[in-house]
Amino acid sequence: MPTPHSDPHAGRIVLDALGVVLSALPFEARIAVAYSGGLDSSVLLDAAVRAAGAARVVALHVHHGLSPHADAWLAHCAATARAYGVRFDARRVEVARDAAAGIEAAARDARYRALDAMCAEHGVAALWLAQHADDQAETVLLQWLRGAGLAGLAAMAPVRAVEGGVPRMRPLLGLLRAQLERYAHAYDLRWIDDESNDDTRYARNALRHDVMPALAAHFPGYREALARTAAHAAASQRLLDDLAQIDLREIARDDGRALSHAALVALDDARALNLLRYWMRSLGLPAASTARLNDALRQLREIAHGDARAADTPNDHALRVDHAGQQLRCYRGLVSWDAPRAAVDPAPARPHAELRWRGQEIWRLPAWRGTYVFAPASADDADAVPEAVLLRAPLVARERSGGERLRDEAANVSRTLKNLFQMRGVPAWERDVPLLYLGETLLFVPRIGVNRSAFGALDPQAVTGWRRIEWREDLTIA
Repeated sequence: MPTPHSDPHAGRIVLDALGVVLSALPFEARIAVAYSGGLDSSVLLDAAVRAAGAARVVALHVHHGLSPHADAWLAHCAATARAYGVRFDARRVEVARDAAAGIEAAARDARYRALDAMCAEHGVAALWLAQHADDQAETVLLQWLRGAGLAGLAAMAPVRAVEGGVPRMRPLLGLLRAQLERYAHAYDLRWIDDESNDDTRYARNALRHDVMPALAAHFPGYREALARTAAHAAASQRLLDDLAQIDLREIARDDGRALSHAALVALDDARALNLLRYWMRSLGLPAASTARLNDALRQLREIAHGDARAADTPNDHALRVDHAGQQLRCYRGLVSWDAPRAAVDPAPARPHAELRWRGQEIWRLPAWRGTYVFAPASADDADAVPEAVLLRAPLVARERSGGERLRDEAANVSRTLKNLFQMRGVPAWERDVPLLYLGETLLFVPRIGVNRSAFGALDPQAVTGWRRIEWREDLTIA
């Protein structure tokens, strides 16, 4: 490989930066370089080969298809990787030009998904990205102009862990673009120029071409100052996350899938919002806007301070918070996110379904998107029914019409299904289930159980076979 012919120090600055990151990885660990073919990633790939050796490097390219030159860029990257003797892989992705978050965000998300997939396939220990100090300064300014909080102002971390993936490392984050340019010229690197980088309709390009030069003229040290801002914001965000973890241990319920409503609204606004943000991240939900979180907390406080209502009133009906395909629920003192359920059209009603039971173990009910299962069981199973009872009359699946009653064996009284559902804490949106009748007698209610009074005069000792009744909803694939 050639040595620098014009600036002997250019190579040392970049290679020293890579050496620091390389020392944090296991010896001979394989490294992936996100290689677009532009100047920054070309410098990173060249330096990675020099610092780690070609055998340890995999060059990964993402073909967005947004430029008419995308095929030529792919060919350039493949040829360059072959010249270095490194493994090369590429993925084509589809980017929606009308994405709600903007084409820049859509392309970025698609790129990282593709890179993560390729990293998993090649068994690398880390993904190296080529962002540098100028990129960091632009990111901090963009986040500030968007009104981002500390997490946004923290911008890009030198190393970021990815759940289920390899860490993303930015070895060049402390270097200026000018230093990378000197390296590229010193080693006679060849790179491609993306024409979209000159389009100032994109916010980042507008900053790069119109704002940053003015800042450099009046505040030459702005990059270092903004880098310090990002570091301070990152440190502060870590402290906020530590506080949120303490609060979550006290307030979380159901293994972290829900929060105590009373304990959440007892916190002041800043602390409650911090907890909500951290909790949503822990659930894998994307960040919500400040306005949406403020609205969610306002509604939760209104529910908490509202007048007393009947225990059966599903509090979630008072909530109107949708985010990332989920709905915020508040029921029986617990706050949780749940996939929305389509409202059931009451007309026309679903027709009754009838089965003459002759030993079947499965009864599929497409109208309810689920299945009744009659599994062999023992007499001491609370939801078991004698086979002789199932053979006695046709089984009929019906919708709830209101007023149905079932005997509460524990209390030895007859109660309405509405009352039994609320006693067992079944939310309103989980009560749309098919009632199972034996002829005209209610036999079984999902989430409540068997009506044993439907057995009639039957000697349990004389029963030779029992079946456990289960209702299983179809899996919903998002």
